[in-house]
Formats: sequence, C-alpha cells, structure tokens
Amino acid sequence: MRRPALALALALGLALPPAAGRALTAMTAAEFDAYSVGRTLFYAIDGIAYGAEQYLPGRRVVWAFVGEECREGIWHEAGERICFVYDHDPTPQCWTFYATPDGLAAVYANDPAGGPLVEVGQSSEPLACPGPAVGAGLRIPAGPAARGSAARLRPVALGN
Repeated sequence: MRRPALALALALGLALPPAAGRALTAMTAAEFDAYSVGRTLFYAIDGIAYGAEQYLPGRRVVWAFVGEECREGIWHEAGERICFVYDHDPTPQCWTFYATPDGLAAVYANDPAGGPLVEVGQSSEPLACPGPAVGAGLRIPAGPAARGSAARLRPVALGN
C-alpha cells in the first residue's frame, strides 16, 4: 500500500483488512472525470463542512468554500494527482483522489498528513453561486437529490 492511501485510512480512523489496502489506488483522470462530470459534490474535512464543487464538461469547475463566493477554474492531471487552477489564483491545488464505497476521498498534496477531504453529498443541480453583492455563500442541498448533508456528515468507509 502506498503512503497516501495508508495516511488516508489512518486519518479516517479505519482499520483496513489486508486485501482492502491493495484495492485502494489513486483515481486516474479518466476515472475522476467519469465520476464527477455533471455533478456537484459536497466535501468535509474531519466531519466539518468544507465546500462544494460543480464539475462541468471540458474539465471546468466551479468551487466554493462554505460561506464564500464561487470561483471558476479548470483541472488537469499531474501524475497520480488531480490539480485545480482557479481564476483568482494561478497556483495549482493538487489532490490525490480515491474512489471508496461511500464516495470520493482525497489527500492534499501540500499537506498529506492533514485530514482527508471526504465527499459527503452530491447533486445533479448546479452549485448555488449568488454574486458578492447579493450575499455569496454555499448552500448544502437537502432532500433526495443530496447524498449526505452538512447536518449529518460521516466518514467514508474504506475497504468495506
């Protein structure tokens, strides 16, 4: 098992069976694109709502931290990482994404020991992006379109 996968499992507080460790591999760009395009995914770190990202065709994205305005960007593959570059900041933000039975989990390249980013919900609806003059902010959806919510964040189970 590679170190990021082990760090991810340990950060989530999970005990992996021996076979599960071998199954946890970084997603390729094609796998990530197939999973994400056309969806808005909601993320948490350590059980705390973190933000949401809408994935559009052509590797385009719209990201918003909780309570902040939306930022447009693009993503590209860099080895086993998926790197995002946003209009407001040209510095690539690179993550290693893993597909788990409960959704995506990711480790930030600049802080591999930090808590993993965990998918806690998804929607086929666009990300709600009011402008700064209107009162920008992220709204976590409720109802059947969402898988999870800010009110009931849960860790992703790996290898189960």
